[in-house]
Amino acid sequence: MNFLTKGKQEQVLVIGGGLAGSEAAWQSARQGVRVLLYEMKPIKFSPAHKNQGLAELVCSNSLRSENLASAVGLLKEELRQAGSLIMQAADATRVPAGKAHAVDRELFSQYITRKLEEHPLISIVRREITEIPAEDSPVVLSTGPLTSDALANSLRELIGTDFMAFYDSIAPIIAGDSINMDIVFRQSRYGPEGEGDYLNCPMNQDEYHRFYEALTAAEKVPLRSFEKPRYFEGCLPIEIMAERGIDTLRYGPMKPVGLTDPRTGEQPYAVVQLRAENRQETMYNMVGFQTKLKYQEQDRIFRMVPGLENAEFVRLGSIHRNTFVCAPLVIDKFLRLKVRPNILLAGQLSGVEGYVESTAMGLLAGIGAAKEIKGQAMQPPPATTAHGALIAHLTQAKPDIFQPMNVNFGLFPPLKKRMPKRKRYEAYSKRALENWSQYLKLIWTGESSISS
Repeated sequence: MNFLTKGKQEQVLVIGGGLAGSEAAWQSARQGVRVLLYEMKPIKFSPAHKNQGLAELVCSNSLRSENLASAVGLLKEELRQAGSLIMQAADATRVPAGKAHAVDRELFSQYITRKLEEHPLISIVRREITEIPAEDSPVVLSTGPLTSDALANSLRELIGTDFMAFYDSIAPIIAGDSINMDIVFRQSRYGPEGEGDYLNCPMNQDEYHRFYEALTAAEKVPLRSFEKPRYFEGCLPIEIMAERGIDTLRYGPMKPVGLTDPRTGEQPYAVVQLRAENRQETMYNMVGFQTKLKYQEQDRIFRMVPGLENAEFVRLGSIHRNTFVCAPLVIDKFLRLKVRPNILLAGQLSGVEGYVESTAMGLLAGIGAAKEIKGQAMQPPPATTAHGALIAHLTQAKPDIFQPMNVNFGLFPPLKKRMPKRKRYEAYSKRALENWSQYLKLIWTGESSISS
């Protein structure tokens, strides 16, 4: 049957098999509802995707902080408590990354693909969808920041408002055996010499200034005449950061604070940090070096970094367009389109930013879609939780200045008592997890008493 034909079917349709779509499918199935998951790979690949597996990580392999006193650490704990497939995979395939949670991206995708393929209520169809389904069954649209032009145009026609776009960029990956370990040293920030999860490429002042001059003069990938760059502030290309001043990088991704070069016994003038991409540590990511430089410029300039003079680039950096809707105008607190409530948006398309945030929206959309099939009422998560704070941002931000947002404690309702920042963040997390536990009870049993 062609599911684009109008009519109600007793299954949830999920379009897009990235993080959000995979999570949505999993959560709908956990509610006992059949799921049809559409993924266009390998029939068609986006400019950034390379592998056939579901939930492919195309940018960093890091899911950021594990600390419960951080908003993203809290969001991950909420996901774990809700039975998130993405967090199961992340915990099963993690690689050393200090206080961050990084994964082996190949094993991560394989884990999720296998789990979804094996689930008796989930059917995966490898096919590109180019238009919004006409039927009345719940549809989770989770095609991500690289939504195809055809489907994006179909959605634009449906909602009657323009998309906004910004440009996201990918950091290079280097073969581990091509790194010069006579220069590069292992150390986590403030940790003992010779230990830690990061490799550090140290620079003295002259080396840094030569690198900076080459970087700021390098050729970049040109934008097309109709494109207007709108970069996400938390993931700026390295060359855009450099344009803000000669010391900007030294206070950003190249800061040397807490590191000691064993060759000199002193703190370097600047460093480039490398983080393991896989468990075997055969590949390393240039931390914070997302870029839109031309490939030949990356090859030339990044080899100016001490220790990378003979670097073999497994993947060079690149740039791609992210697509998302103006959420306050388009969706409600259940992630449903206001013009067609059976269509739910999940992931970065909905207006959040980041792997974990996309997963969270997939979780809520998947549960909500299943509740619709079952004829049960859905409740939005409390704004005091990390999930609820993101929903509040999507639905309550000013439309004229709306931008994608990572989860942060600035989105949460204030506490009743003033306290130092560290204790304040801990209090946010404590309150959130208490309310999240009650919310999950409500989702599964219909009984809850959520306090503020």
